[in-house]
Amino acid sequence: MTDSRAAIDVAYANASHIPGGMEYPARWAEAAAAFRERHPPEEIAYGAGARQRLDLFRPEGEAKGAVIFVHGGFWRAFDKSSWSHLAEGALAHGWAVAMPSYTLAPEARIAAMTREIEAAIGAVAEAVPGPLRLAGHSAGGHLVARMACADLSPPWRDRVARIVPISPLSDLRPLMGATMNDDLRLDREEAEAESPLLCEQVDLPMTVWVGAAERPAFIDQARWLAERRGCELVEAPGRHHFDVIEELAEPDSPLTETLLG
Repeated sequence: MTDSRAAIDVAYANASHIPGGMEYPARWAEAAAAFRERHPPEEIAYGAGARQRLDLFRPEGEAKGAVIFVHGGFWRAFDKSSWSHLAEGALAHGWAVAMPSYTLAPEARIAAMTREIEAAIGAVAEAVPGPLRLAGHSAGGHLVARMACADLSPPWRDRVARIVPISPLSDLRPLMGATMNDDLRLDREEAEAESPLLCEQVDLPMTVWVGAAERPAFIDQARWLAERRGCELVEAPGRHHFDVIEELAEPDSPLTETLLG
């Protein structure tokens, strides 16, 4: 491994810099499974692919609209079933919550994932009337931020009330030099086209969220996007890359209030 590749890998590494970092995926899966036992979701296919499925959690009574949460994992890991518990905050306020899976690298490239999330949100828009609120974490933060780029023109976009990219990757160009790019296969053209930082912007309400205790590279990525959008940047005190999303499970947390407010 070259020194430059090693440096980029370290800059974007999370688990090794978080106490007990390797334990988080099992904890997420356990909490998500317990939540699904209490609140069984409706599964909706938004395409023909094996991973083109989403879980839709409906509140009691008529939904105020729909929240769509797109998971992270550097576009290479996880699926909708790992995050179900994060629906609890918005559900408590009467919002439906959708969590899509999407085809991961190396099977799919990031440009294809962008189109899958666009289609997934379209399926949610058909299933739930009312406003749409988009949130995503890390790679998912990238994907929801892409929904505010002018090269996309989904018919549901005028229903988007807010987008909250959480610890988003907004400029993909640095990742071309990382080991993960063996799977992502980013070249210069795709890295530029798929970077929310570089795209022509659409005027949609956005708040960028990041943990104040995250790796400097993620704080930089969040700050760049907020500056490009001219929108609020929230640095959540004491939060790192793995626990920054936990507030979504809390009905009265600042993150839930920002997403729904």
